[in-house]
Amino acid sequence: MSEPTETDRERSYVDGLFTRLDELTAEAEQRLAETRRQTVGGNHQSRSERDAYARLYEDTIATLDRVGDRLVFGRLEVAEPDAPDDTFRYIGRVGLRDDEHRPLLLDWRVPGASAFYQATAAHPMGMRARRHLTLEGRTVVNVEDEVFDATLYDDERTHLQGEGALLAAVTAERTGRMTDIVATIQGEQDRIIRSPLEGVLIVQGGPGTGKTAVALHRAAYLLYTHRDRLRGSGVLMVGPSPAFLTYIEQVLPSLGETGVVMASLGSLYPGVHATTHDHGDVAAVKGSAQMAPLLRRAVRSRQVVPTESVVLDVEGERLTVPPQLVADALKRAQDRGKPHNVARVTFNKIALDAMTRLLADQLRARGTTVDEADEKVLREDIRSSYDARVLLNTAWLPLPPEKFLEDLYARPNWLASLTPDWTPARRALLQRPRGAGFTIEDVPLLDEAAELLGPFDPTGGAAKRAAKASRNRDIENARQAIENMGVEGIVTAEQVAGSFAEGGDPRTTAERAAEDREWTYGHIVVDEAQELSPMQWRVLARRNPLRSFTIVGDMAQGSSPAAARTWDDVVGALARRRRGRAPVVPLDHRIEELTVNYRTPRSIVQAAGAFADAAGLAVTRTEAVRDGDPVDRVAVPRAALLDTVAERVEAERGRIGSGTIGVIVPEADVAAVRERLARTDADVRGLGSPRPGSVTVLTGADAKGLEFDGVLLVDPDRVGADAARAAAAVYVAMTRPTRRLVVVDVAG
Repeated sequence: MSEPTETDRERSYVDGLFTRLDELTAEAEQRLAETRRQTVGGNHQSRSERDAYARLYEDTIATLDRVGDRLVFGRLEVAEPDAPDDTFRYIGRVGLRDDEHRPLLLDWRVPGASAFYQATAAHPMGMRARRHLTLEGRTVVNVEDEVFDATLYDDERTHLQGEGALLAAVTAERTGRMTDIVATIQGEQDRIIRSPLEGVLIVQGGPGTGKTAVALHRAAYLLYTHRDRLRGSGVLMVGPSPAFLTYIEQVLPSLGETGVVMASLGSLYPGVHATTHDHGDVAAVKGSAQMAPLLRRAVRSRQVVPTESVVLDVEGERLTVPPQLVADALKRAQDRGKPHNVARVTFNKIALDAMTRLLADQLRARGTTVDEADEKVLREDIRSSYDARVLLNTAWLPLPPEKFLEDLYARPNWLASLTPDWTPARRALLQRPRGAGFTIEDVPLLDEAAELLGPFDPTGGAAKRAAKASRNRDIENARQAIENMGVEGIVTAEQVAGSFAEGGDPRTTAERAAEDREWTYGHIVVDEAQELSPMQWRVLARRNPLRSFTIVGDMAQGSSPAAARTWDDVVGALARRRRGRAPVVPLDHRIEELTVNYRTPRSIVQAAGAFADAAGLAVTRTEAVRDGDPVDRVAVPRAALLDTVAERVEAERGRIGSGTIGVIVPEADVAAVRERLARTDADVRGLGSPRPGSVTVLTGADAKGLEFDGVLLVDPDRVGADAARAAAAVYVAMTRPTRRLVVVDVAG
């Protein structure tokens, strides 16, 4: 019988890992079933203990199930192991131990796995070799070695340069969904992923350098490494569009993390899911930092002192209220510095107290005896008086953010009074009727308004205080149950209390965070960050008072009209400042740069770079790791454009096979191109629902952050004209393909 090969030996070990995975899954399923069958009494803590166990087993099953057949992908060979069982370190998406708690598989995020990504022949980090394992299903089908110790291997083992696994990943056909790169993370990417949590980390990189993948893997790494700090607050991942979030949504679950809140720029305000952008000039005004003081003035303008005395009918008694009484109450409430709706409660109390004293003095002046008990009755009479309610509401009306913003847009005279230094043309950009629907650029204005207005609670905060006290009791009971079971770090007291408290809330921490505007996150990851306006950065700064951010983007790709021009502008927008003043403390930040283009073939990188140079666009230069087909360019008359697009799509489908194709067109042509392609046998898909072999028709703005095997860029001059920064929009569109680029110009 022949000696087993290295592949045979790896198959045997990996078979054992999958056996252990199945054992742990079956064990968790059995314990979950037993836990659910348990009957506990009416004691709340007993129920919390049972439910904490159930949550533990449910989370374990879900994590192991998500790993599926992609459990393990690599191995390290240690030069000087501390123990015999540490000679080989297998690296995977989760960690596994045997019955005696000896490590069988290391989670890729643990420090002991970092050498798998960072070790080189010059700096082996205590390793003799790195091995990449390729699996089909649960079977090892290929082994590739990178050797750091030249004396290690015999002739059976092939010495590779380590590009096999990487090149296989970057040349694989796109499926319409992003996949994790955990098996092929490169050294410069890994160092960024494992950067410290504190402060602002800016990751600058050109197209195809893996910025998004780095951002997602960093989110997974931080949640794993800093679970104690982040488990109660969570991590927010912000992307430019719903299509982008759909594209990346499978990555974090495949890495064992489901606690990240995913949000597009149009969904940062609970209850609103905006999907359309304003046109360039309008978006520029709404995104400008000038909108913050405008909204502040608008809120203050809704706190009004009457111009003359007001006569109230209080149970038949006529009470004359002078303007100064209202003015004094307004001033005292405003001085508290609370949001409008919160301060209104204070205003009402002060005004009612003053009117009560005024009425009591009026009665005493007529000889009526009024003691302290009588004053309480008088105060209630005034409070329930229709005239008094009209006076108080006229002076200080409670306002919801949505109505407040719609009124600002729909009342040109009010807007003009707030913006005396604006031109009429600039004001006209904000005008629109009520009920027109909110845009993506409205979302940060709604959030700003909500911050200035605050919630309106007719109970004066009593209901909120009672709910908070009840939740604190639930959390304390859950924490005690978790300590009794010894499962700290697996589930949190907040999760248990949120899911199983009396009157329970079955939502996860992530779900609750997404619906709570005042939720503050432990860390925020922002992708395509070059697109955000100053007002959008203000929203994110409120969501993370600690200013712990990972900001990922490429300034050369910025195309939004109100977006920052430099990273210094972004840091300045995030810096803490007193109202209307310079930053209080300079923001701690660091910039890392990605320089290797893993996605885009060299021919396309060169063509896009030449376009950028001709357009005077400053871009981040990157080094492509592979060659590709030359860029195909054709010019056609406008009358033949739709038929030409259909013909070229059919030709590209033949070249690309089951890969994805993106047809990037001017916004005005989207419907016509989709209709023309629908008459062919192409699988034409909408945004957010691509699949292998499909064709997606989209605008340049929609394409940001996405990738396709092949791209048809149709009428690039008009694609650029749709954006505030035309050259950047075309550059982005040119750099979306992983294999082929066809540019269709319109002649004449």
